[in-house]
Amino acid sequence: MIKLVWLVPLLPLIGFLIIGLFGKKLSKGLVSIIGCGSILAAFAISLGIFFELIGQAEKSITIDLFSWISAGKLSIPFSFLIDPLSSLFLLIITGIGFLIHLYSTGYMSHDEGFSRFFAYLNLFIFFMLLLVLGSNYLIMFVGWEGVGLCSYLLIGFWFKNTAYNNAAKKAFVMNRIGDLGFLLGIILIYVTFGSIGYHDVFLIAKNFTSGNPALTAITLLLFVGAIGKSAQLPLYTWLPDAMAGPTPVSALIHAATMVTAGIYMIARSNILFTLAPLSMEIVAIVGVCTALFAATIGLAQNDIKKVLAYSTVSQLGFMFLALGVGAYTGAVFHVMTHAFFKALLFLGAGSVIHAMSGAQDIREMGGLKKYLPITQITFLLGTLAIVGFPGFSGFFSKDEILANAFEHNKLLWFFGILAAAMTTFYMFRLYFLTFTGNFRGTKHQLDHLHESPKSMTIPLMVLAGLSVVGGLVGIPAVLGGTHFLEEFLKPVFEDSSFRLIHHLSHETEYILMGVAVAVMAIALYYAHKIYVKNKTLPVAEGEELQPLHKLVYKKYFVDELYDNMITQPLNFISNALHKVVDNQLVDGIVNGIGTSVNWTSSKIRLVQTGNIGFYIFVMVISIVLILFTSMM
Repeated sequence: MIKLVWLVPLLPLIGFLIIGLFGKKLSKGLVSIIGCGSILAAFAISLGIFFELIGQAEKSITIDLFSWISAGKLSIPFSFLIDPLSSLFLLIITGIGFLIHLYSTGYMSHDEGFSRFFAYLNLFIFFMLLLVLGSNYLIMFVGWEGVGLCSYLLIGFWFKNTAYNNAAKKAFVMNRIGDLGFLLGIILIYVTFGSIGYHDVFLIAKNFTSGNPALTAITLLLFVGAIGKSAQLPLYTWLPDAMAGPTPVSALIHAATMVTAGIYMIARSNILFTLAPLSMEIVAIVGVCTALFAATIGLAQNDIKKVLAYSTVSQLGFMFLALGVGAYTGAVFHVMTHAFFKALLFLGAGSVIHAMSGAQDIREMGGLKKYLPITQITFLLGTLAIVGFPGFSGFFSKDEILANAFEHNKLLWFFGILAAAMTTFYMFRLYFLTFTGNFRGTKHQLDHLHESPKSMTIPLMVLAGLSVVGGLVGIPAVLGGTHFLEEFLKPVFEDSSFRLIHHLSHETEYILMGVAVAVMAIALYYAHKIYVKNKTLPVAEGEELQPLHKLVYKKYFVDELYDNMITQPLNFISNALHKVVDNQLVDGIVNGIGTSVNWTSSKIRLVQTGNIGFYIFVMVISIVLILFTSMM
């Protein structure tokens, strides 16, 4: 089955080509079959690869497809790397991708761009698979840029809306900032190691001393790329705006796959980061600051998708915190569980929006559990998973991150636990305001409230099941588990493991779990007290806000700060250069040449009098001058 790995990205690419070229001539049913079927087939092959990899001794297999680039000493084959990390990501991408494709058949059924939407989704899956399968940094970069392109196309899918187009452009530009750092990092890798293939680079890197300046520079540049793609401070503002795209896009690209590309890249490059402790510290600090910062913003948002968007930014911060403290398995574990419950929450939000005739403000909802029973129970299960309720998937992955953070630095753990408490509060705030109490919307909305079709509810139920049991692959030893995922990923991180010794006592781990559960319970209690018992509603738009509430509600005015400090000065400089350099200097030179040619021509043409005698006279004088000059 491993030898068929080339089919995994090829099937979605074929789906894209068929739907993209012939979509308008195909029925929606056929488009759905091609779009969903290609991803399901890719998932089936990925599942076979996963189980075959478990059953064999060799855990890292390179499949050479063809010679790609050959110039001088540079030789880059187009090849795929099959190992535990890539095989796990294959399952996440194709598995979650299939469920979201299936959900989209119902959610987008009345959209005029139905076939175009599925073409874009298939293309995105192709590039994401390319990103995780590549055996060198250049193939990863091709996939990296490809998912950026698809993100732009899907965020601005409803292109007749100018605001959506602006959101798409914002995502594209901010990602390019990070991508420049990633590209420079790849160049520096080649300069340092003479190769960009993972096997060659990591083999040579193991002999470098810890803190080597070249490794520090490389890892910091790679991290800049991860900051842009995975929406960390300060390049995070594109992700909340990306909610302009259809809800399945939010679930697939901005929750489960694309934004985790940065985590995959650092996890893949783990030995480089392990040998660059300064970079590791920066990754951890940026991660925990992002987790805390985004969580505070989530406390005051009233758009159901915006709350989940800032939650995504915060959860990505937790993953970078894990990477920064050397808990690579914990980071990948949280990528997996986050894919389950965040895709579920976004799709659940889409079901709510579908029932509410497009409304997204949670202040206009309430009491929906009576009308949307499946959506309500699955959304609740997703909420319990993301807050880390004991036994749910998020409990195991988040606990592993916080335990490693505690061992590394107590202050990082404190900020992490604080962000986790805020997660519990704003997620249950979202749940209570949406599903409990009395309905606060219009009569028209009330009359049309209905549960979503099976094409939408079945993916919700599957994801809810995964959100509940997904953490069982990572039960820690302190709870009597064997942590299958850690054992499975061990070959990928073994070069870093012996350099990063983790040794918390079981008593300490029990205490940390108890603190995390207690903090979660307190946050849940206050959310219930405020929004269920006291029936408090968030302040409506336009009402007077307290200064601190206003600061958080307005997202710390970061967008306005960027606009005033970056956008407007650049616009001013551009306008000045346009007026002075373009209009006056460049146009002046071009117009001056034209004017001088016209003036010279007007004077020279006066010589053409039409008098034959004058022409003979000039000819004779010219001959005399030629003879005279030739004799000298």
